[in-house]
Amino acid sequence: MDELIPIVAIISVFGSVILFVNTLTNYSLKKKLIDKDMVNNETTNLFSRKDSRQNALKWGLIVLFGGLGLIIIDSLGLDSDEAMPYGIEAVSIAIGFLIYYAMMKKEIED
Repeated sequence: MDELIPIVAIISVFGSVILFVNTLTNYSLKKKLIDKDMVNNETTNLFSRKDSRQNALKWGLIVLFGGLGLIIIDSLGLDSDEAMPYGIEAVSIAIGFLIYYAMMKKEIED
């Protein structure tokens, strides 16, 4: 467990930096489009909140199923030296993503 702490810390720091830069560049792009009066029906999709709601749903489902995978691993009492806990976690996260994909596919078809 002690060897995972630095890995998680590094991933958290770099993930936060990437999220911050992404947010900043999106804001800058939107501001430039507005300043140059290039906003029309095609560019209004950039300002849509629908994408952020879908993104929140995606990450919510993935984290939910990731947590369920961890609960299953803990309830089975598996050691981290084995490969089974990693497989259970990967499958549970994949199930969450597939549920999101099915929901989005159904929404597009409607």
